[in-house]
Amino acid sequence: MTTILSPAIEPPTAVAPPASPDQPKRAKVDLVALDLDGTLLRSDKRLSVKVIEAVKRVRRHGVRVVLATARPPRSVREIYNVLKLDTYQINYNGALIHDPLQRAHLFHQPLPSDTAWRVVKLARKIDPKVVISVEILDKWYTDHVDESLPTETSRSFMPDFVGPLEAFMHVPVTKLMLLAPPERLKAVRKQLTAKFSDRLALAISDPHLLQIVHPGVDKSIALAQLAGHYGVARENVMAIGDAPNDLGMIQWAGVGVAMGNAYSALRDAADLVVPSNDDDGVAHALHEHALG
Repeated sequence: MTTILSPAIEPPTAVAPPASPDQPKRAKVDLVALDLDGTLLRSDKRLSVKVIEAVKRVRRHGVRVVLATARPPRSVREIYNVLKLDTYQINYNGALIHDPLQRAHLFHQPLPSDTAWRVVKLARKIDPKVVISVEILDKWYTDHVDESLPTETSRSFMPDFVGPLEAFMHVPVTKLMLLAPPERLKAVRKQLTAKFSDRLALAISDPHLLQIVHPGVDKSIALAQLAGHYGVARENVMAIGDAPNDLGMIQWAGVGVAMGNAYSALRDAADLVVPSNDDDGVAHALHEHALG
């Protein structure tokens, strides 16, 4: 593990009691963590004017805004610049904490190379046609690209290397991605979970994409680390998301917000549910609940 920030902070065990039905939970928000796809971005992958203005407004009021995404740094840079942010960001579901201003990696929790290689071999044994994409820090390596199975990053960036997997999997892997049609990917996930449950963290953000990181990686852990770095208490953190890989930070944050388009488990776990990403839900959350 490479780290410049302090070691990851364990989520506190003490949790404030729930607010009464007559008095909805209202906490002063000093830091907001925003997922990107399905949350900050509309379905067309664009930022709405209302969302941009809402982010600018809370920042003028002293609220720090942190992007927390499964994407690599290169796929977040344009969004970060449009919002004119100055904070560190969470990438690869928390496997990397990145400083976009200095183009520096501040924290890295990769999968050991031997574990990643065993996963790849088993996945290809189960489904020889499964697409393997490997992210190592901010670089993409693969032996095959299937344009029918895209990721948000692959829509805009080409691989840094295409060739035999053995050529680059001798170093720790930031994130391993397996891509296949959902019905095939389900079988791969089932067997990987059975064999490697204690050595991997598996997350799904798209039905055709299985993301695999170190078992100590979660957006909640990275968010706790950044909150500590910025001197913000847990109860003053708001986290907004829509997918299963957002569940940890939604549960950890003092104010957990689910988008209207979120998975049902996320909506059930959240303190608040706001309109969908296509209805400016993030702008609603920031205006109504981050500005007290």
